[in-house]
Amino acid sequence: MKNQRPQLSVVVPFFQEEGNVRPLVAELLPILDRLAFRTELVFVNDGSTDGTAEALAEVKSKDARIRVIELLRNSGQTAAFEAGFRAATGAWIATMDGDLQIDPEDLPKFVARLEQGDVDFVYGWRRERRDPWSKRISTKIANSVRNRLTKERIHDTGCPLKLFRREIIDRMKLFNGMHRFFITLAHMDGWKSAEVVVNHRARHSGASKYGMWNRVFRALRDCLVVRWMQRRHLRYETRELVDRVTPPMNSDVTITRTLDAGA
Repeated sequence: MKNQRPQLSVVVPFFQEEGNVRPLVAELLPILDRLAFRTELVFVNDGSTDGTAEALAEVKSKDARIRVIELLRNSGQTAAFEAGFRAATGAWIATMDGDLQIDPEDLPKFVARLEQGDVDFVYGWRRERRDPWSKRISTKIANSVRNRLTKERIHDTGCPLKLFRREIIDRMKLFNGMHRFFITLAHMDGWKSAEVVVNHRARHSGASKYGMWNRVFRALRDCLVVRWMQRRHLRYETRELVDRVTPPMNSDVTITRTLDAGA
């Protein structure tokens, strides 16, 4: 049906990625065609000043599954993801970057893992990085800092490829910089996860938008915020008292109304 809700929304933020828009779409669409359900692509232009907006408009005109959200000014990756999440209509929401370093061929593996039913979201591990040594070192330091402060054991907290059930995203309250902590924020709410090794590729076009300041020093600052949130996160269980209906005397039937305890 024309208005049927898609099962999967893929949210991709773009900032100054003019040269990567068309190649990414060329790779993604055939992969989505192989999936056995309806999908949509939600592309978010984070105030790019190069030709990204024109490239996005072009690909959108060629495929009805592509939607484009434009931020009126550059607002950062967390804001771009937030805008994409609110626009997405899928029951599942995938995230990835627009720089083509993540291989779209890994997306079906995430779908298959989520379909097993024992986890609520899936995240990636770029075990073999294809980045300059300086970026690998700063990322490794930032990952270690995040894990140590948040008491997590995540191999690759910064891997952009993730797949969530929609209810996880709907419950997330995001602030600037929180895109680095999607996994931890979901764990705080009690959702179960699985890690999948992904293929990592060299950048196709453009330049990285993040340096040592973003990966290490901002990671430390934001980790302290997330750690504060973890310590003050509400955790409680409830049980509601219910009436017990007593049957008439000399009756062999007992009727009881109960309510299961809930978390």
